Amino acid sequence: MNNQILKQLLDQEVLKRDIYEEISSDNPDPMIVAREYKDEYISLICALFSYGKASLIVKFLDSLNFSLLNESEEVIKKELKDKYYRFQNSQDVINIFLTIKRAKEQFSLEDIFIHGYKRENSVIDGLNSLISTLYKLNSYNSKGYQFLLSKPPTNCSKSTYKRWNMYLRWMVRYDNIDMGLWKRVKTKDLLIPLDTHTFKVSQQLGLLDRKSYDLKAVIKLTQKLKEFDEDDPIKYDFALYRIGQQKIDLIDQSK
Repeated sequence: MNNQILKQLLDQEVLKRDIYEEISSDNPDPMIVAREYKDEYISLICALFSYGKASLIVKFLDSLNFSLLNESEEVIKKELKDKYYRFQNSQDVINIFLTIKRAKEQFSLEDIFIHGYKRENSVIDGLNSLISTLYKLNSYNSKGYQFLLSKPPTNCSKSTYKRWNMYLRWMVRYDNIDMGLWKRVKTKDLLIPLDTHTFKVSQQLGLLDRKSYDLKAVIKLTQKLKEFDEDDPIKYDFALYRIGQQKIDLIDQSK
């Protein structure tokens, strides 16, 4: 499939899905919880727990009392003592709430991200600044907690930082899906939130020829999508995700 036809088909998918009702209880996505609050701190918690089956993610997020971010640390520890999710035990859940509470009391997440990002308009530098700062707020350490926050990224990171890039998409882009709460980051600098659905679909469509599932694949796919929209390449992310999730055959549609 040539680029012109592929762009046309993807643009149609983007337009078709750019409606508020695209995300619902019948079509779950963690964004359904994040957009209830439209808050950068709550949205980050939603994004960090966004791994696994979408319906189970939403079920877990719906069970959380985000007003705890305004309560004392003692109340947080008491109220979340029985909460757990997949790789995270109750102490992991408690401590991510403690970390985000402390962040909320001290600074804007956008400000910390901008501190790294503004040097070279680099999302990787921005995430490095934000993740490193969050680690400094809490001495707690476990595999489950580290999994949530991820390691501060470098250009050679093996992780795709899918959850973090998805969070940035929510925060920066503005349409009927994304919230656009941050105003100082350019959409052209965002990176694709690469998950297994998007990765496989991008390979099948000829958008990505890299076989390794890592940050280099993220950068390479983002650069390819810039050929379709230089100023907003990540607008294709949600459509690509749904194509994979719903097993839509775009190649067959192009015939």
